[in-house]
Amino acid sequence: MATDSEKQCSEYSPGRIAVCGGGSWATAIAKILLSSQDSINWYMRRQDQIDEFLRLSKNPSYLTGLKFETDRINFTSKINEVVKNSDTLIFATPSPFLKMHLKKLRQSLKTKTVVTAIKGIVPDENLIVTDYFQQFLSVPKDNLVVLAGPCHAEEVALERLSYLTIACSNREKARKLACVFTNNYIKTSTTDDVTGIEYASVLKNVYSIAAGICHGLKYGDNFQAVLISNAIQEMQRFCNAVHPLHRSIDESAYLGDLLVTAYSKFSRNRTFGTMIGKGYSVKTAQLEMEMIAEGYYGTKCIKEINECYHVKMPIMEFVYNVLYNRASPILQVRALTELIR
Repeated sequence: MATDSEKQCSEYSPGRIAVCGGGSWATAIAKILLSSQDSINWYMRRQDQIDEFLRLSKNPSYLTGLKFETDRINFTSKINEVVKNSDTLIFATPSPFLKMHLKKLRQSLKTKTVVTAIKGIVPDENLIVTDYFQQFLSVPKDNLVVLAGPCHAEEVALERLSYLTIACSNREKARKLACVFTNNYIKTSTTDDVTGIEYASVLKNVYSIAAGICHGLKYGDNFQAVLISNAIQEMQRFCNAVHPLHRSIDESAYLGDLLVTAYSKFSRNRTFGTMIGKGYSVKTAQLEMEMIAEGYYGTKCIKEINECYHVKMPIMEFVYNVLYNRASPILQVRALTELIR
């Protein structure tokens, strides 16, 4: 006999669901969705990427070992078309490019469920993504959802067991959407801490750059353990200041995501930091990676936001000084070692 949760999942439909983005995380999300949905819509900005995808039955640039049944995917390079033809929109683009994607948008998002899988912050406005959608695109608060947790795209592609957290102010909507993402290799949980989850997703990238810098400078596992234990305390102080709420910072969407991003070989933020620690300039590291390290932009945004809150954040300050003030990584880490315990 089906459980209540299984019955709820079988009865729920997200309507027509779309992925917006063409990178590795967007590709991994599409794979997850196709395990529960008959078909999906998929927006990619570049038509040539779509053409190659259709020809090869795989994303030509990301997770290239992952094959898709393209007859189950409705591709488009027109954002207004995908919004018009979808009920639930999952945005998985780098945060610095979000405004560029939305610039041509003429369709209203007011009646859509908007899911952000963007672990970054919108530059210039210094807004977490849900706040940006709410303030600039009039998406109702209860229609905004965040997809978070320690979930690297590369491991999703390999169907290694992963955990996602679905955050929404409407807990019922979060529970229903969790059904869409649950399968034999993805487990899900829900929360209403939308703001805390988003800020934690930004901060874990900043701290992963810090871990990478220290790795590049040959600091060992003993120091890394102290660095990350201080980072989670720093994350908790900041989240409590900007969004006071009873939360367990040791849950997977906070601590788990920080750990996997700080330690994993798949982490682009750790890789970026490691290159900086080895002596690369910021620009050279960015050019060689050919992928966006969200933490670079997140560091500046958090620094500016914190000017209003004055939270003690020595690790964030260390990363900011190295990336934006061109301070010596060696001297900055040396100073940091006197501030953390």
